[in-house]
Amino acid sequence: MTGNEAAAPLEAQSNTRPPTGLRARLFYFWSLFVAAILLLIFGPPAISIAWLARRREWVYPWADWGGRMWLRLSGMKISVRGLEHLRAEQTYVFISNHRSYLDTATIFCYVGRRIGLLAKKELLKVPILGYGMTYVNVMAIDRSNKERAIATVQAATERIHGGVSFAVFAEGTRARPGELLPFKKGAFYMAIEAGVPVVPVAIRNTDVLMGKGTGTARPGTIEMILLEPIPTAGLSTDEDVQHLIARVHALIAAELG
Repeated sequence: MTGNEAAAPLEAQSNTRPPTGLRARLFYFWSLFVAAILLLIFGPPAISIAWLARRREWVYPWADWGGRMWLRLSGMKISVRGLEHLRAEQTYVFISNHRSYLDTATIFCYVGRRIGLLAKKELLKVPILGYGMTYVNVMAIDRSNKERAIATVQAATERIHGGVSFAVFAEGTRARPGELLPFKKGAFYMAIEAGVPVVPVAIRNTDVLMGKGTGTARPGTIEMILLEPIPTAGLSTDEDVQHLIARVHALIAAELG
């Protein structure tokens, strides 16, 4: 075995481990600080102008710009594959894994179209962000209350009928680094009810760059892979839903490795 061959596994290992040390902790807090400053400086004016003009859609470009700027100032580069699978005139439900705060901005800003998101209800408590979410089709779902969760999914389904694509983190919460949790059913029922295809999305490296529970971060490249859309036409039974969930979960798991 040559020196280069021996070094390769060690290099691969170092690239799949969350960062450690003081620098990584400082970088983590820097990223959160940048997010707060962007919200504080640009959020209130954008929302206020849109509210006064009664043009809620004006907030979306600011949200898109803010997400991209946060990722950039956090040292993140974005690599996207699979956009060629999407048709411009088609509405989709994007189903993604979720391991980091970075995932939300990545999928919101880089799927090549305006989308809505299903997000956890705790985001409503974040100043400015919680209020601004309603301007950009980000809908908070309360998974602890079944009736409210169903109502939110139904409201999102209506917007999909109106031509708005949605992205959903089907695990329902952020997974720990290297994990892929079981998928919840809501997003799949939503796609079937709306009659739109499901697009499996694998987001890689965010658990290493800013993983759940690590309290650390480092700059790097986020990879987002959009797989071929899966039609939902003709699906209706619980068994159909279970098969669809298993298929999407397996496809994403294979991409994550």
